[in-house]
Parts: sequence; C-alpha cells; structure tokens
Amino acid sequence: MALITRRTEFGLAAVGAVVGLLAGLVVLAMSYMSTLMHRTIFGIEPSARLSSSQFENNLTLLIAPVGGGILLGLLLYVLASKRKRKLVDPIEANALHGGRLSLTDSVLVAVQNIISNGFGASVGLEAGYTQLAAGIASKLGIKFKLRRSDLRMLVGCGAAGAIAAAFNAPLTGAFYAFELIIGSYTIMALTPVVVSALVATLTVRLFASPDFIVSIGEFGAVVPADFVPAILLGIVCSVVGIALMQSVSYVEELARKSSVPPPLRPVLGGVAVGVLGMISPQVLSGGHGALHLNLAQDTAVIALLGLFLLKALASAISIGSGFRGGLFFASLFMGALLGKLFAFSAPYFQEATLTPVIYAIVGMSSLGVAVIGGPLTMTFFALEVTGDFPITALVLAAVITSSFVVRTTFGYSFATWRFHLRGETIRSAHDVGWIRNLTVDKLMRADVKTANADMSVKEFRKVYPLGSTQRVILMDENGKYAGIVLVPEVHGGLVEQDEADKRIVEFVRNRKDVLLPQMNAKQAAALFDETHSEALAVVNNLIEQKVIGQLSESHTLRRYSEELDRRRQEVSGEI
Repeated sequence: MALITRRTEFGLAAVGAVVGLLAGLVVLAMSYMSTLMHRTIFGIEPSARLSSSQFENNLTLLIAPVGGGILLGLLLYVLASKRKRKLVDPIEANALHGGRLSLTDSVLVAVQNIISNGFGASVGLEAGYTQLAAGIASKLGIKFKLRRSDLRMLVGCGAAGAIAAAFNAPLTGAFYAFELIIGSYTIMALTPVVVSALVATLTVRLFASPDFIVSIGEFGAVVPADFVPAILLGIVCSVVGIALMQSVSYVEELARKSSVPPPLRPVLGGVAVGVLGMISPQVLSGGHGALHLNLAQDTAVIALLGLFLLKALASAISIGSGFRGGLFFASLFMGALLGKLFAFSAPYFQEATLTPVIYAIVGMSSLGVAVIGGPLTMTFFALEVTGDFPITALVLAAVITSSFVVRTTFGYSFATWRFHLRGETIRSAHDVGWIRNLTVDKLMRADVKTANADMSVKEFRKVYPLGSTQRVILMDENGKYAGIVLVPEVHGGLVEQDEADKRIVEFVRNRKDVLLPQMNAKQAAALFDETHSEALAVVNNLIEQKVIGQLSESHTLRRYSEELDRRRQEVSGEI
C-alpha cells in the first residue's frame, strides 16, 4: 500500500479519501463534545445554540468562562513544564517543515480549543478541526513514507476535509487548502484535495444534518450598480479586519508586558469574556446561533453596532489572553453584522437593489478574506452557502478589493501576522523550508587544504606546487581562520631571489569573509555576490573560527538551481 501511494495518483487519491473520512469524524467528534459541554455547563436546550440562547441566570455566563480559564491555565502550566518546543500549525508545517506535524501536539491544540469553546470563550472550533485533521494526515503520510511534496499535499487534504465538513462546503474546503495550507494550486493536488473535501462533507451529512445553510430568499436581479456598494463594503471590511488583527496582538502584548503569569491569563480573560457575555450571550463561543439569528431578523443600528463591538472585544480578549482558537467564524459573524450595518446606507445608492441579507453575505466573505485570507475560498463559500451565482459575482468583486487593500497596506493574514510577531518571515504556506534545509554544512567540502599563515612563499611552493590544488586556507598560530590564498597567484609574478623575503600572508584574501554551517544556500549565495569570491571557508562559529570546510559559489548555485527546478516540477506535476 505504501509503495502504491508513493507512485500513483490513484494511491494519493485513495489516501486523500481516507484523510477526508477521518477529517469528517474529527469534526463530528469535536462538535459533539463542544455541544455536550454547552448543554451541561450552560443548561441550554439540546437543539439550541449557545450564542442564540436566552438565560435567566446570568451568573452562569460569568462563571463558565472563568472555569474554562482555570482549566486551560492548569493545562498550560503542565505543558510549560513538560514541553519546551512551540506548537506548529498546518501553515507553518507546510511552509517550513515539509508537512511534518506532531500528532501529539495537534491533539493538545484540539483539546485546548474544545475547552476554550466549550466553556464559552469567544473562539470557534475551526482551528482545532484543521489542526487535528492535518496532524492525522501528516502522521499517515509519514507512515506511508511519502515524498515532501506529497506529504504537504496530504496535510492540505486534512485541512480541506475539516473546513468542508465544518461548513458543509466542499469547494470552500478545497480552496482553503490550496490558498492557505498548500500555498499553490497544482493539477497533481486537485484530485486528492477535492476527494478529501467531498468525503469529509458526505461523512458529516451521513451522521448529522448540516446546519450551516443560509436562506436569503428572493432578492431580484443583480444590476451593475450593485457592484459599487459591494466594493465599498470590501474596503470597509479590509480596514476593520486589519484593526481586528492588531487588536488581538495588542491584547497579547499587554498580557506579555504584565506581571500576570501565563497560566493565570486565561482566568482573567475568562472574567472579561464572562462580563461581556452577561451583556449579550451572542458574543460567546463561535457564534453560529447568533449569526443565524441576526440574518433572520431586522435589528436596529445601535444594537448591531453594539453587538459588533462586543464580539470584536470578546474575540480579541479570548485569543489574546491565551484561549485556543482562531478568528475564522468570528470574522464571518462580524462581517455579517458589518454588512447589515452597511445596508443602512442603501438609500445613498439609489440604483442598487441589494437587501440587508445580501450585504451581510458580502460582508461575511469580505471580512473573512481580510482576516483569514483566500479570496477564492471566500468566494466559493458565498456560492455554497447561498447557491446563487449573481451573489457570488458581487462577493468576488468585494473580496478581491478587500484582499488587495489588506495585502498592499498590511501584508499579512491573521496566521502570518502572528508568525511575523514571533520573528518568522513566512507570508504563506508556500514551501520555503527546503531553502532552510539546504544549509552550508550539507553543501560544503570537509577535505580542505590548510597552511600556516607564517609560512614563507618558498615553503608554500614546495608544499603546494602549481596544479596540486586551487585554494589553500590559512590559519594562525591559534588555529583560527586567517584567510584564503590562490595557489596560481602565489606561483606567478615572483622571481626566485624574492621568495625568501615574501611571506604567504601577503597573498591572503577574504580575511573576514566566512560562511557559517547553519547558513542556507540563499544566504551563502548572497555572501558570494557581496564579496565577489568564488569560494569561501566555513568556520564553526564567529568566536572560535575553527575551519571545518570550504564551499564554492558554483556548487552552491548549482544545487540551489537544482532544488528550484525540482519545486517547479512538483508544482507543474512533472514529478
């Protein structure tokens, strides 16, 4: 089975189907556990949603998030003492680690996400869905000994299945994988990813009735004038999305600068979320019920604006204080509220025919793409939740506008913004890990020729006659790197009587220019270009400067070019 999987497209499609099945089961299991916790902790009806329920005892709304913060804080305390490495998410795994995800870490993320959502923190379960499904897919790919490109694709299959199952939207799941997890669309990845998304969706439909269906009713024909407010709404959503992402970072920065220990931060965050929940229960958890509630009824401007601000604040506090989750569904919910708010400007667009619900759909997708990224993902999301092509055209115009404004003014999605704050340079899941893995210590030659820097030219010529080698690395009396000399240059231009008066150190080059073993090929190529050198010595570190090898520019560029060509072939489906 492992051999078939590695060698045939059919094998990859079959594994994609298995991953889709497992992703669907992950979504079902996590959803069931979250719903069970909502019923048990908050006492809601079996068919009700937490964010759309009414509560007589508001004290529960305060106590529950605090209890969740205590439980999560204890878990974080235990993990901090036992696990020193940071948790890796699917985007980072595919960008830097060739699709390798720790299943144990993925389970831990899912557990933290369930605790956070189950106790009412203002986060959705989508982060846990994708993390666990992608972790299972990665484990399966490693078991089958898949190539790097296939393993990355399988991680995308896991994420595609998770999102497709969560929203009853296979196209949304597939393009979520292409745009956000794999980082590119390829013919080779099309079949496994789509199969995974379809199987995951069918799995959820088989065991549970899908409930994420938006009924928009009759709204008439879309006219060209409708695109003007849609594009303006896209611009508004892009600005709000940037503010939302920065507000989360602001809360996190406040928490880091405070004297509050990390395990206690979720407790304080739970208090704040609980207070906001007492004002409006619609800010709790992901917000599925609240979204349907607000789409179905007419609400005053003040109420919509107040709920939007409360949800934004609750989400920022939840994530910033340490609750585990993402802004996927929160951005959809807030986008719908923003769209309905924007609908009150309809009288200023006299030729437009859009209804408040249509503005809500456009706002959902526009704010979603501003925060999450993936313009085609959000376009297909609108198509699948509405089933209407004219609406999809409006959404496409709005999400392209929103995406363009965010990319040109801010440059990050929520996930890559958090990578940036940690010091990572990745902007997407596009595979750059191979560059980091192609390091100097893997490219260099260890069998270098060396000589003492105090040696005379006459002695040097005897030890290294013309033709014996091209370059010799000089070392001082302490064994430190002292430079490079070219053998042909030493043998040329001197008459015999001058040899006794010349020292080899007079021919030295690149006294201060060295490579370090941890440098990657791109950094090495840049240093060759900067120093105009054809070869450089490799030293263990800049303090000891013990020579451990030598690397030439030609070999570096050749290997770099070979790896680039290999990535091109993977993208085009040639390998």
